Amino acid sequence: MDHDRLFKELLRTFFVEFIAAFVPNVSAFLDASTIEFLDKEVFTDVASSDRHEVDLLVKARFKGEEAFFLIHVENQATAQEDFAARMFRYFARLNEKHRLPVYPIALLSYDRPQRPEPNRYEVVFPGLNVLAFEFQAIHLNRLNWRDYLRNPNPVAAALMTKMKIEPQDRPRMALECLRMIATLRLDPARQTLVSSFMYAYLDLSAAELKVYNRELESIRCPRKKPLCRSSILGSRKAFVSAKSAACAAVKPLSLLAFSLAALGHWPSHFANKSRIYLRKSSNNWPMQSWNLRL
Repeated sequence: MDHDRLFKELLRTFFVEFIAAFVPNVSAFLDASTIEFLDKEVFTDVASSDRHEVDLLVKARFKGEEAFFLIHVENQATAQEDFAARMFRYFARLNEKHRLPVYPIALLSYDRPQRPEPNRYEVVFPGLNVLAFEFQAIHLNRLNWRDYLRNPNPVAAALMTKMKIEPQDRPRMALECLRMIATLRLDPARQTLVSSFMYAYLDLSAAELKVYNRELESIRCPRKKPLCRSSILGSRKAFVSAKSAACAAVKPLSLLAFSLAALGHWPSHFANKSRIYLRKSSNNWPMQSWNLRL
């Protein structure tokens, strides 16, 4: 799985939502209507000959002003001892090339360690502080996923899967993430992007899936009718056996289609590539079929 590509696509698609959810102070001075994604920046480390590519670089105006600035977002999937120094090198080179102020953001997406990481790079001599560089660090594994439930946000829904989750809360978090996706009413392409991210990083065990299914079944559709009759899924046993009956035949993303159907939000774009048949469990209902995009 290409983690960098998945993160870049998510942040590029929902950049304004990302800033609003995780760096709200920037929203106060960012003119969102002027956002421009710049071509990838590649820097070469002369000493090691390593090439480093900046993850995301955005140019925008300050609100109410003609002046521009840059926002640099770097996703870090593994803990790195000299990461703060690397962030400074990116900052210095971007500032030198574009001659614009740079707001640096580090999205720390690794699972371990769950400790505060340095967000400051200093050069200090006795009697002289030469440099004190700071960047905005977002430690996903130290954020509580429940804190992002009240304000539905597509980036928050996706990144919940990388936040601090107690083992017993994983099924509930998956369901709340799904509920948020349904509430946002995203277009098919964006819905697929968020759900792809969710299922890439949240792999429920068989026991967790049973809990997830049980809670899903207890949800009623908006018209307050029982799930088993009013939703497209229509069967108590159908989703309980989703992992064995469906996962063997389709990719994990297809589980989203089952779940959204149960919540009354069938995604129209799940179609025309693979067909799953599930038999309803009561009243001798006929065989039902759904087309699910893989």
